[in-house]
Amino acid sequence: MMGALIATFLTATVEWVEAYTIVLAVALSIGWRRALGAAGAALLFLAVLTSIGSFVLPLIHNLTILQFVVGVFLILFGVRWLGKAVARGAGLKKLHDEDAEFAGLQARADIHETRAAWWIAFNGMLLEGLEVWLIVVALGVQTHHTLAAGGAAIAALIVVCAAGALARRPLSKVPENTIKFTVGSGILSFGTFWMLQALGYDWPLGDASLVALFAFYVLGGLGLIRLYTPKALKAEIR
Repeated sequence: MMGALIATFLTATVEWVEAYTIVLAVALSIGWRRALGAAGAALLFLAVLTSIGSFVLPLIHNLTILQFVVGVFLILFGVRWLGKAVARGAGLKKLHDEDAEFAGLQARADIHETRAAWWIAFNGMLLEGLEVWLIVVALGVQTHHTLAAGGAAIAALIVVCAAGALARRPLSKVPENTIKFTVGSGILSFGTFWMLQALGYDWPLGDASLVALFAFYVLGGLGLIRLYTPKALKAEIR
C-alpha cells in the first residue's frame, strides 16, 4: 500500500506543478480570484469523477478482468513516463522547462481576454488533473485504498500550493525528470505485477516481487540512458 501512495503523491506533484504554472500565468493576467475560480471548478469536476470511478469500478464482479485492465493501463502510463525520462536523460529530448512554459503562456494573445484565460486555467488544471485522477482510481481501487490514494493526491496539491505561494513564480526547481523516471518505473512494476497475476502467473516472491520489478525497470532505464547518450556527452560527463 505504501508504494502505491508514494507513487500517487509523486505523480500528483509533477502534474500539480505543471497546472500551477498555467494558473499562475492566468492569474497575473486576469487576477487570482478568477484564475483560482477556474482551477477550483476543474478540481470539483475531478472530485466528482473520482467518486464515480471509485464507486463504479468495484461493481465489476470479475476481479481478474478489473486487475488486468488496471495492469494494462498502468503499463501504458508507466512506459510513457519512463520513456520520456529516458529520452530526456540521454539528451535526446529537451528537459521540461517550467520557466519556458510560463513565458510561452504569457505570450499568448488570448490569455489577456477574461473568458479565454478562464478556460485556459480550467483546461490546464483539468488535463493535468486527469492523470492524477486515473492514477488515484487505478491504484486506489486495486489496493482497496481509494480514499488514501486520494489523500496522497490532495497532500501533493497542498505542498505545491504552499510552495507556489512562497515562490510566486514557476516551480522550475522541482526535479521533474527524476520524479518521472522513478514513478514511471514504479507504475510499470505495479502494472506488470497485476497484469501477469490476472493472466494466472504466480509470482514466486509474492508482493516482494514488486521490489524486484522496480529494480529491473530502474536498472533497465539507466542502461538505456547510457546506451543512447551521445558519445560526445558521455566523454564530457567523464
